[in-house]
Amino acid sequence: MSGHSKWATTKHKKAVIDAKRGKLFAKMIKNIEVAARTGGADPSGNPTLFDAIQKAKKSSVPNKNIDSAVKRGAGLEAGGADYETIMYEGYGPNGVAVLIECLTDNRNRAASDVRVAMTRNGGSMADPGSVSYLFNRKGVVIVPKGELAEDDVLGAVLDAGAEEVNDLGDSFEVLSEATDMVAVRTALQEAGIDYDSAEANFVPTMQVELDEDGARKIFKLIDALEDSDDVQNVFANFDVSDDVMAKVDA
Repeated sequence: MSGHSKWATTKHKKAVIDAKRGKLFAKMIKNIEVAARTGGADPSGNPTLFDAIQKAKKSSVPNKNIDSAVKRGAGLEAGGADYETIMYEGYGPNGVAVLIECLTDNRNRAASDVRVAMTRNGGSMADPGSVSYLFNRKGVVIVPKGELAEDDVLGAVLDAGAEEVNDLGDSFEVLSEATDMVAVRTALQEAGIDYDSAEANFVPTMQVELDEDGARKIFKLIDALEDSDDVQNVFANFDVSDDVMAKVDA
């Protein structure tokens, strides 16, 4: 998991302070709205909403925007859209498997955006099911490292169903079954350990090791996909070593 997670975590930090901030905020707001529509406006009884709000707050989304999204989703305020989740599958450069999760109120626009981004950046669309079998749905909790040691995190989450803890440099990644994720983040809270995000993500079962050229190409493809307002998440089964990552960052 190392390369992809480390890249995703670093990229997320950069995204919060660069020009894509507005786009990132919009996607988080959409997540909150959908969570409130699906499970109600009370975060204490709606873990998905709780986690969506937590992530938005960590990324400095203003509270008034968060509150408004909850109200729209719950039907307490006008203006909510009817979003649906659609998964697209494809291959990127070097045969990297790509899963694209869209949250959209316009299926045709989403399909067109994804297809254009893929074909212009060395990717190709694939039939449903031809790529998704290479991924498992897992609970992924990101914990900022600070003064914490890996054993501190492991000790807090082991009995809650955590499967592994990975060191991502500035943070730890805690993996569990998707159904155990709420228990894992609750265990962290009870142990007084802060966390950045808790989400059910698609984690690859096998990975394609990329060199610098391959890494640049796949990052370019993922950036193009994420540039679409309809694309909520992109999951891919590549791994990039620290050495290659350093060259790309330079």
